[in-house]
Amino acid sequence: MYLSVLIRSLPLVIASCLLIACGADDSSPFSEEIDTNKIYRWKMVTAWPPGFPVLQEGAERFAENLNAMSNGRLQVKVFAGGELIPALQTFDAVSQGTVEMGHGSAYYWAGKVPEAQFFSTVPFGMTPRGMNAWLYHGNGLALWREVYAPYNVIPFPLGNTGIQMGGWFNKEIHSVADLQGLKMRIPGLGGKVFAKAGGTPILLAGSEVYTALERNTIDATEWISPYHDHRLGLYRAAKNYYYPGWQEPGAVLELSINKRAWDLLPPDLQTIIENAARAENMLMASEMEQKNALALAQLRQRSDINIAPFPADVMETLKQLTKQTLDDEAAQNPKFKRVYEAYEQFRQQDEDWSTISEKAYLAIP
Repeated sequence: MYLSVLIRSLPLVIASCLLIACGADDSSPFSEEIDTNKIYRWKMVTAWPPGFPVLQEGAERFAENLNAMSNGRLQVKVFAGGELIPALQTFDAVSQGTVEMGHGSAYYWAGKVPEAQFFSTVPFGMTPRGMNAWLYHGNGLALWREVYAPYNVIPFPLGNTGIQMGGWFNKEIHSVADLQGLKMRIPGLGGKVFAKAGGTPILLAGSEVYTALERNTIDATEWISPYHDHRLGLYRAAKNYYYPGWQEPGAVLELSINKRAWDLLPPDLQTIIENAARAENMLMASEMEQKNALALAQLRQRSDINIAPFPADVMETLKQLTKQTLDDEAAQNPKFKRVYEAYEQFRQQDEDWSTISEKAYLAIP
């Protein structure tokens, strides 16, 4: 009798042992039960002024989406630049763990991480279309995270300004000679290229741009694009509006997360952040395009401003000087060189494809 019972029970015993064994070795991120009652309260600091359209608004919308998608388990309070820490110290705050999240753009930390500029924008570099392709599918994001790893920061693309304008000038630009001695508010790699062209790059916060241009403290300024330029009233301070934005052909905006904070999150909340970031990356970029189109139409109605392309020889000279600038930086910094080579390899592939696709299409009369 006992033997027959044991025989009949044997399959159940074996199955139970197998389940226990599988459970012990299961490396699935969901092998442990998630505590759905635990609430994570995070802080996010940004590089943008309070209420700044699209950029600050987009960061706040992203935080609201995290709260909704997590059913309140991940609550992020957003602080604009200067409300909790200075605007350009967001990277340091995230790196040090003072806050869990930050939103800005990688070229703001160029003094600390020069090679990070390739993950924001490069003069005559890739547009938002190419940057998204590189970051999401061309190993760009993996390289970006490798660059930030020593700083305990995990980056995500979170928005894009789109192709910017070349800037506002208080005189017409007919040749490269007109750039000589010109004082222009222009940061980053674009500023270094402008200096090689004989100009004088000036670093100014956005809040100081209009006053400096109006009072002739500077002769020209680049800001962002028609929507934000119109909103700032730059058309009242200068009358010559040039394009294209060779210095910023589409600045990627970044979400930065402290690594320790990230590692403490359960896998489902990590996945929510990743997907919410992808969604906001698209939303912010498309909102910029829509608002820029409307603002450009408003600017074109004004008879007192001149909207014009830069002369071809000016563009060609600036393009040559950009390569010199990047080569010089690479020769001095092996880390910069490594990212530059990876970026350039993908950019050349993208250029070859876009020449017979998007550029050819747009060239149709």
